[in-house]
Amino acid sequence: MNQPLWTPSAERVAATRMDAFRRQVNQRFGLDLPDYAALHAWSIAEREAFWSLIAEDLGLRLHSPASAVLQEGPAMPDARWFPGATLNFAEHLLRRRDHQPALIAVGEDESREVLSHAELAAQVAGLQRSLRDAGVGVGDRVAAFMPNTWQTVVGMLAATSLGATWSSCSPDFGTQGVIDRFGQIEPKVLAACAGYRYAGKTLDLTAKLNEILERLPSLQQLVVVPYARPTARAEDYRTPAKVSLWQDFYRSGGEPEFTPLPFAHPLYILYSSGTTGVPKCIVHGAGGLLLQHYKEHALHTDLGADDTLFYYTTCGWMMWNWLVSGLLVGATLVLYDGSPFHPGPERLVDLIDAENISVFGTSAKYIAALEKANVRPRHTHDLERLKTILSTGSPLAHESFDYVYRDFKPEVCLSSISGGTDIVSCFALGDPAAPVWRGELQCKGLGMAVEVWNDAGQPVHGEKGELVCVKHFPSMPVGFWNDASGEKFHDAYFATFPGVWAHGDYAEETEHGGLIIHGRSDAVLNPGGVRIGTAEIYRQVEKVDEVLESIAIGQDWQGDVRVVLFVRLREGIALDETLCERIRQTIRSNTTPRHVPAKILAVADIPRTISGKIVELAVRNVIHGRPVKNTDALANPEALELYRDLEALRT
Repeated sequence: MNQPLWTPSAERVAATRMDAFRRQVNQRFGLDLPDYAALHAWSIAEREAFWSLIAEDLGLRLHSPASAVLQEGPAMPDARWFPGATLNFAEHLLRRRDHQPALIAVGEDESREVLSHAELAAQVAGLQRSLRDAGVGVGDRVAAFMPNTWQTVVGMLAATSLGATWSSCSPDFGTQGVIDRFGQIEPKVLAACAGYRYAGKTLDLTAKLNEILERLPSLQQLVVVPYARPTARAEDYRTPAKVSLWQDFYRSGGEPEFTPLPFAHPLYILYSSGTTGVPKCIVHGAGGLLLQHYKEHALHTDLGADDTLFYYTTCGWMMWNWLVSGLLVGATLVLYDGSPFHPGPERLVDLIDAENISVFGTSAKYIAALEKANVRPRHTHDLERLKTILSTGSPLAHESFDYVYRDFKPEVCLSSISGGTDIVSCFALGDPAAPVWRGELQCKGLGMAVEVWNDAGQPVHGEKGELVCVKHFPSMPVGFWNDASGEKFHDAYFATFPGVWAHGDYAEETEHGGLIIHGRSDAVLNPGGVRIGTAEIYRQVEKVDEVLESIAIGQDWQGDVRVVLFVRLREGIALDETLCERIRQTIRSNTTPRHVPAKILAVADIPRTISGKIVELAVRNVIHGRPVKNTDALANPEALELYRDLEALRT
């Protein structure tokens, strides 16, 4: 396509915070940056000036001043941002104190609770006092085994206000998955729900929680949120730690206090997916995330105090941490807990109208599923305030771009965004002042020196290669937990290209200044020595109406690699040779003969992580008879058995 799918009007561009920021840079520094490309180039060339201006726009509250903006060594990773400065992350998220809604917590069961900005601060103040009485202080870990609801946000803000480090998992994690994570970081306090709801079912977590408690000897305080199990009692839980119900643990009220902490003080611990071994515990600093999240919310998402932000996420995915930072700009956050398809596929679209959501975030898989379910919101819903749709989790297919503009709303800015748990933010994302091109992420993030490199370590344009970041950025992790030498951290990101962050995405820069993500580098297929991103195949398979979803892997075969495609079909559909040939022809016509799978097999389920990402590596290991090291990282580990010892893959 030679035309963008959407171009903002001149009036809309002028009203964006991104364009206002460009004009501010021009005025402040006597420049004449005409467009985003020029602004991005300046933000890389003048990182200190750029991040200093972001801090100024944010209204960064420093309890002690910084001696510099950036001190860095000769090669990554060796940087100190705002050395000497002290601040508190929670203080910035609690600046708004009026009676407008801060959090709207909606449950699958139609429950709805609202906390104003003033009430949120009062809840945090009360919980903060009780956590302090429980011995929580600087450097302690507070963990949460919680659904996406208001108590979880209050818990995070209360813990981090005291200088504790926050870490969370969602209730759908398996027992071992929780232990693999929290067992490493040894929390002093655990907040946990007694039960939760999903897809019309209520699940009692008492037995699972007791198994987890047996393996957390460091625990001194358990706080139980009854949630979907209102009859929960403190005596139901077996642990030497003190046990309190949420409603008995603290009383709301008063003003929260904020402990001044170093700029890089550990704020969050997030986890790698853990599908290749015990999850890595990734430690993120407070100040860097404040700057990065403010930049992404205010500029790249055009989010302000009058907006209502929604992202479909659990507390086990980094998008929860990203969502909560919407409080930085004073926005209202809608928190949803439950299945996005219960009682029907329109559930979250209904929420857009019910809560006047202006920025709606979801996964690429969800958008594809809506189209497969023939949901056409443009014809059934008002969507009056909706101005932006965000998508992440996996590459958004070109056809999903078409679907949004055809059947959702023609006037939205559709921003496919990409980053990860590793940085709790984005390398590439949206620009509300720029056109949206089919299949492309709109732009590289401001201040992020993102490039695509070939195997020789040379930047390439219009070719596929490794996504790298060649200069320090504030949201780079502090390091890994229990990795004193930094060896594991270095091996994870800096071993491919010394001194350069290699993110593990297989990507391509476009002529419009955007990016296309072709899949994860470690899942790239290599038939005949030609590198193929799995997303290139998935994009074509999604066009076949009978196929709900698919997964492609490379099978070692006769000294080479052959592509094997597994498809999950609509109910009542059988995989016959006619359908196989149509799938092959769809792929062949729109890609190359190398992309066409040698084998196509039907499966009843596709294994995925708890955050919903399909796991090509795990399937590849199973079909080769190799062990999958950590099946507890999967939402449906039993699905792996569908791929074991398949007769069809022996010929």
